[in-house]
Amino acid sequence: MAKPNVVTKPELLKAAQQCLAERGIEKTTLKAVAEQANVSQGTVFYHFRTKEQLMIELVQSLCDSSWQSLQKNHARIEEALLSAQERCSYNSTYHRLFFASLAASLQSEPNRQQLGSMIRQENKHLTELLASRWGSSPVDLISLDHWGILMNALIDGLAVQALLDEEFPKEAVFDALRALFDFISNGVDK
Repeated sequence: MAKPNVVTKPELLKAAQQCLAERGIEKTTLKAVAEQANVSQGTVFYHFRTKEQLMIELVQSLCDSSWQSLQKNHARIEEALLSAQERCSYNSTYHRLFFASLAASLQSEPNRQQLGSMIRQENKHLTELLASRWGSSPVDLISLDHWGILMNALIDGLAVQALLDEEFPKEAVFDALRALFDFISNGVDK
């Protein structure tokens, strides 16, 4: 028997995450999430009008959780890069979900705005990590805000390549990214 409609959005997101792990993106439906959470499909529909909205909110939840963990541990940019490297793989559920949500969001202005807001938040977090390391931009023509955007775009671009190429040399590429970051940082530290 289904639970009464006293289920929270975070509980439904947790059920959706379990569904994704067990069934994959294609077979995760609002109905499957309702079954996983043991609630009616109407309850899920009350919180999430579409599968795309559910997926975006799940991406947001996973992203927020990752940044909260990094902030709680007073992480530096190096830890953020390590975290990005760990999520970067051919079978990355997080990035498959993110990019599928991104593609679907291009057809829905509210979803597009929500994902845009999430990306701006990631840019801000990266900018804050860089500011704590560098103080100010190491290159006069590039603001710290732009460094955050560039780092985020670089990391997302690597994730796309890893999703499409099972033999993507993740370790070597992230070692190169750390070397680039160290090179830039050494110019600041001198």
